[in-house]
Amino acid sequence: MAEPLDNYIDAVAAALALPIEPQWKPAVRANLEVSLRLARLVDEFPLPDEIEPASVFAA
Repeated sequence: MAEPLDNYIDAVAAALALPIEPQWKPAVRANLEVSLRLARLVDEFPLPDEIEPASVFAA
């Protein structure tokens, strides 16, 4: 049975017309798992309602 991330990788690769060799799928899955774990940490960080976004400065 395919893992949910494998199905996601296949769908995104197809949508982007990005060929992924079968031997690279475990590395792609591992990288995606790390990215999702880090994103979860950012998402769970509590911010007060009155927080303002940082200003953007351009030279």
